[in-house]
Amino acid sequence: MIPVLNLEPMHKAIRNEVLSALEKVYDSNWFIMGSELEQFEAEFAEYCSSKFAIGVGNGLDALYLILKAYGIGTGHEVIIPSNTFIATALAVNYAGATPVLVEPIVGTYNINSELIEQSITSNTKAIIAVHLYGQPADMDEINEIAEKYGLVVIEDAAQAQGAHYKQRKVGSLGNAAGFSFYPGKNIGALGDGGMVTTNDEQLAHRIKELRNYGSSIKYTHTSKGTNSRLDEIQAAVLRIKLQYLNGWNKERNMIAQRYNSQLAGIGLILPEVPVWALPVWHQYIIRVSNREKVQVDLKNRGVQTLVHYPIPIHLQEAYKEYSYLKGELKLTETLSNEVLSLPMWPGMTEEQVDKVCQALIEVTP
Repeated sequence: MIPVLNLEPMHKAIRNEVLSALEKVYDSNWFIMGSELEQFEAEFAEYCSSKFAIGVGNGLDALYLILKAYGIGTGHEVIIPSNTFIATALAVNYAGATPVLVEPIVGTYNINSELIEQSITSNTKAIIAVHLYGQPADMDEINEIAEKYGLVVIEDAAQAQGAHYKQRKVGSLGNAAGFSFYPGKNIGALGDGGMVTTNDEQLAHRIKELRNYGSSIKYTHTSKGTNSRLDEIQAAVLRIKLQYLNGWNKERNMIAQRYNSQLAGIGLILPEVPVWALPVWHQYIIRVSNREKVQVDLKNRGVQTLVHYPIPIHLQEAYKEYSYLKGELKLTETLSNEVLSLPMWPGMTEEQVDKVCQALIEVTP
């Protein structure tokens, strides 16, 4: 069976480096807020062309802490894409604000910037632009709208480490950005982890306090913070992986191009890439109208697939309080019924890619 994700090739290649880093942290007997975190924050900031990077517990916390640091909370609204993982919406709710869902565009499945303005009210305080599947959102359009209305722009870059928008890396395209280092991401920890990047020194200082119980001086608390710190072990591992990220992303791009070449013209809807975008292919998404049958047929041919995401946010039980009706966000619902994620990981061989493509050719009417 060809799995949709396989971390073994990546981890096998860097095994000795990682074990050496773990041993170093273990022997240091310093596991929280130490030199590994400081160095990784500096290295990741440089990688993203940002002035500051602040390590946090996970990607959800990264978004939540940005919102909280900006004072966004009860009575406020935050515009987010309707086609995204639920964590984007949860971050808004955790801050006390209300997520306002905006439909995607067809080609990239990212937020439709042409629909944002009509959703802005006097309570709107921010826009979260998600770089879904590793494909950057149209940030110039979003920033222009935000500037017009005095809104904060936050990048949800959880799936897009290393992606470029008009030759600029994500993580430096808005007021702040939130990253996830969940193990399956393009650069993943050996557990949970996250990062905030920003060029705003005051915001960076505020987030550093909030992640550490609202404290920058031991036992002195200037606000009611939380405990969300990227630990030394994860930082040490991520420092190693960061050195390989560009190479891994290049492999993902080669796999995507092979998919594009072999799957063109067989009746599938393939992902579109704008001329200004250099995606990192966290997922390679196709669309099929008879998805369930295609999934079963592929499985029978030794190919695993996944669905990102089968139930959109507005139809989740957790969001019934907002009283969205089925059919209200039509494109989002169409995508939730048709999208299918193909196997994608660094180390995937040409033979494996070819087998996936041949299986799809056989099962596509």
